[in-house]
Amino acid sequence: MNQNIAHIALVVREYDEAIAFYTEKLNFKLIEDTPLSAEKRWVIIAPPGSSGCKLLLARAANAEQRTRIGNQTGGRVFLFLFTDDFWRDFENMKSKGIEFVRQPVEEEYGTVAVFKDLYGNLWDIIQPTANNKSTESG
Repeated sequence: MNQNIAHIALVVREYDEAIAFYTEKLNFKLIEDTPLSAEKRWVIIAPPGSSGCKLLLARAANAEQRTRIGNQTGGRVFLFLFTDDFWRDFENMKSKGIEFVRQPVEEEYGTVAVFKDLYGNLWDIIQPTANNKSTESG
């Protein structure tokens, strides 16, 4: 059996502001932006060099969904961004105004910090140690 998670839906307020944030501030790549109706688009983004799971930007369609923008996990770290050069990416993100809510620390599993995205979702940015490529810290 061979399965994988292809996409994770991230609830956003508006497509274009989310695309701008992720591509301009985090250097993600816009993989697809296909209109599905007058109100709905299929928008896929991914970090540069990523070959795994991608984010599906899903515009909140009603009041209930709007309550989840920025709080899909009740305030826990939601997404984990692995990098091959923590300090390069950390300094780049800081220079673009990304808010870090936990400053960098060296842990047994790697170097990690926590930042907020455009909507307040919490992310770990991690450079795993060479012997630990599947670490979670949230």
